[in-house]
Amino acid sequence: MADETSDAVTREAAWLTQSYDSLPALLKSAGGQWDVVQAYWPGDGRASELSGIYVTRTRVEDDHPSAWRYRPRHAFRLKLIWPVTAGASAEAEQQQFDDAVGDLLTRIRGPLGDKTHGGRFLSVAEVPMQGSVSVVFEDPETTIQAANELRAIVTYYADDSEFSA
Repeated sequence: MADETSDAVTREAAWLTQSYDSLPALLKSAGGQWDVVQAYWPGDGRASELSGIYVTRTRVEDDHPSAWRYRPRHAFRLKLIWPVTAGASAEAEQQQFDDAVGDLLTRIRGPLGDKTHGGRFLSVAEVPMQGSVSVVFEDPETTIQAANELRAIVTYYADDSEFSA
């Protein structure tokens, strides 16, 4: 039987694909800039063909604030892939990638007054002393020459709702 934290990646991917609120839509099908937003990294090699946000997590910390209460903390890791069109301006492609990452950051920050990603978590990107959101861009000179793409890794934490055990 899975524990209460096993669906965290799926819950976060669902928040990122949401498009019916005041935040920017991420998926092209809803007016955004990304082809794919999904939970987990696909193993079939198709990821480099589409602009994509792949939600994974690097760890779960099982905080135990009281004798029978648990508050899991997830460290999310989003892998971003942005294919560069052959013959396109590398500078223009990098700006489009920056714009798309900006929309992603706006969605991660959430709407004013709600840092729960629509009630999916206790709080997201609000963990003191561990930073809120970090974006690390890979060197475009390397990624464009090697694979005709731009890449970045986004990391942040989410506290899950407490439960008793």
